[in-house]
Amino acid sequence: MTTPLAEVLDGQHAAELRKAARALLKQPLLLSRGSHADEFRLVRRHASELREWFERNTGWPLHVDAETARLGKSPGVLDDATHPAREATRAATPFTRRRYVLLCLALAALERGESQIALGRLADQVVLDATDPQLVAAGIQFALDRRDERIDLAAVVRLLLDLGVLRRVAGDEDAYVNGAGDVLYDVERRVLAGLLATRRGPSTVQAETTTADRLAQLVAETALDSDELRFRAMRQTLTRRLLDDPVLYYDELSDAELTYLTRQRGFLTARVADLTGLVPEIRAEGIAMVDPDDDLTDVRMPEQGTHGHITLLLAEYLAKAGGPVTADQLARRVRELAAEHGGFWAKSAREPGMEAELVEQAVARLAALGLVSRTADGARPRPALARYAVGEPVVREPGSVHMPTQRKARA
Repeated sequence: MTTPLAEVLDGQHAAELRKAARALLKQPLLLSRGSHADEFRLVRRHASELREWFERNTGWPLHVDAETARLGKSPGVLDDATHPAREATRAATPFTRRRYVLLCLALAALERGESQIALGRLADQVVLDATDPQLVAAGIQFALDRRDERIDLAAVVRLLLDLGVLRRVAGDEDAYVNGAGDVLYDVERRVLAGLLATRRGPSTVQAETTTADRLAQLVAETALDSDELRFRAMRQTLTRRLLDDPVLYYDELSDAELTYLTRQRGFLTARVADLTGLVPEIRAEGIAMVDPDDDLTDVRMPEQGTHGHITLLLAEYLAKAGGPVTADQLARRVRELAAEHGGFWAKSAREPGMEAELVEQAVARLAALGLVSRTADGARPRPALARYAVGEPVVREPGSVHMPTQRKARA
C-alpha cells in the first residue's frame, strides 16, 4: 500500500525542520557560503517556524537574511565556565582570560575599522586600546612583543575566521607569530554586526557591579511583574538548560523552578524531543536529553585517544568512590593505570610528572559533562557518573563467561 502524498510531505517537512534546528544548536551563526551552506539554506527555508519556536520556548531571537542566520543563544547558567571558546585549528586549547579580553578588543577595533585590515594593524589597535585606565587597573596589559601574546592574538583571529567575521586574503598567522610576515583580511561587517547576543548593549551595563550582576544585566528581560511573565521566564530558562546542559539536576534549581518543572516536565521534554530528536532520560536526580546521533555536543564521553582512555578510567574510579576525591589521589590512580595500560598510551602521557596535567584534563572533561563537580582540591562525583561504574563480575550460569555489569545513571 502506498503512503499518501500528504504524509510523505509532512514527514519530509518534519525531517528538514529537525535538521535545521539541530544545525542552529550546533552552529548558532550560519553563513550562506562555506561548509555550512546547506544547513543555512534549510534554516532560511524554515525560518518562520524556527523563529517562533525558539522565541516562545527559549527566548532566543533568530535573525535570518540573505547571507547569515544568527540564533541569539544565551545560556541557562551564566557562570558556567566548563565550555570555553577554543581556537578553531587547535581544539584542545581553551580560551584563557587574556584571550577573551583580546577577543573583545579585536571586535571593538574591527567595528571601528575599514572593510580590510592587516593583522599588524589590528595588533597595534589592540595594544592602544589596552592602555585604557580601567583595563590597566584590572591588571590587564598587552604589548604583543612577546611570542605568547602574539600566539593568543593569532588564536583570536582564527576563531573569527571560523565564525566568518574575517576572511583571509593573503598571508599566514604563523608567519606573524614568528615575526616573519603579516596577514590581510576582509572584514565581513554583516557577520560582525550580528555576533553579539545580548538583550542590551554592554556599554549600558553598570560597571561598578559584580561580574555575575553584569552578566545578568546583559540578558535580563523586562520586569517580571505578573505570574504569566514569571512562568514564561522559567519555561525558557529550563528549556535552555535542557538543550544546552548535559544534565539538568534538580538540586541546582530554585524551589519555584523545581515546582514548575515537576508540573510541566512532560510538556517541556516533549517539545524539545519533537523539534530536535533528543530523547529524555528522566531519573531521580534530574533529566538528561540524550542525543542518539551523538553530534549535538562539543565534549564527548568516551573519546578516542590517550586522554579519552584516561578520562574513562578515572570516571570509573570516581564513580566507585562515593564521595570527594583529591587531586593527589587521582594522580596516584593515574600512575597505577599507567603501569597497567601505559603500553597503549602516547609516550608523553607516560613521562614522570605528567599526572597532574592528565588529571586536570580528565576532570575538566567530566565537569563539562555534568559528571563531577570540582572541589577545592579535587572532584566530587555527581549522580550521572554512575553509568560509568563497573560492578563485580557475575556468573549467570555454570560455565558462562564472567561479564562486567554497568549501572545506568540515576540522573
